[in-house]
Amino acid sequence: MDYKELCFQVQEIAKTAGTFIRNEREKISSDDVELKSVASLVTYVDKNAEKQIVEALRQLIPDAGFVAEEGTADASNEKYKWFVDPLDGTTNYIHGVPSYSVSIGLSENNKMVLGVVFDIAHNELFYAWEGSPAYCNEKEIKVATAKKSEDTLIATGFPYYDFEKTELYIEALKELMKNTRGIRRLGSAAVDLCYVAAGRFDAFYEHALHAWDVAAGVFILQQAGGKITDFNGGDNWLFGGEIIAASNNYFSEFFKIINKFLGKK
Repeated sequence: MDYKELCFQVQEIAKTAGTFIRNEREKISSDDVELKSVASLVTYVDKNAEKQIVEALRQLIPDAGFVAEEGTADASNEKYKWFVDPLDGTTNYIHGVPSYSVSIGLSENNKMVLGVVFDIAHNELFYAWEGSPAYCNEKEIKVATAKKSEDTLIATGFPYYDFEKTELYIEALKELMKNTRGIRRLGSAAVDLCYVAAGRFDAFYEHALHAWDVAAGVFILQQAGGKITDFNGGDNWLFGGEIIAASNNYFSEFFKIINKFLGKK
């Protein structure tokens, strides 16, 4: 598999879907919004974008499986699996908040080998393939170099289901508020992870996530020199619904903070 060439093909697919999403932004109305739950929204834009992406990816690897948010296709035990979030940040998109993205990742034998995230509103394309550096719009990116919390800017997200850890989550927020330069909540986990990869954020954590939210962004971050675990230091971040992501320099200190409040006791 020529991952470099494949990555460039996936970039074009992501940009095409992103153009469709951008063009539809002024056309949607409240009548187009469906509720999966109170804070989980979907529109025809999500669904149509996913169909476009899945159809295009099938041309690249016909026998690959899919882990896709809107259920256009699914996976079983295929060698190759695509992880597709056609519109990560749907609520932002509906409300006109400029942080939403197309996220496409590929695994081979359950190992991530390619990631593409298109930050639509800012026209920034983040990508990497097996063995490559991480890039944003053709420029190589690297994680930040800060080592201490007082020098860091942190990203997080708030769950829209699974509220059992809410109080503990707030305690972790309090700790970070007191000891860092600040906390940001953009509303697209894929973008958050790419911003850590680019050194804009020093770390990111969230729970109640899905594989399609993080697969591509995590791979890009790893290729940029970052580290990822679940809240307990394990590797169950893809399907386990929780993630700690940071630069290698800062990871140890950041992990201690998040694990203290959100790790299994």
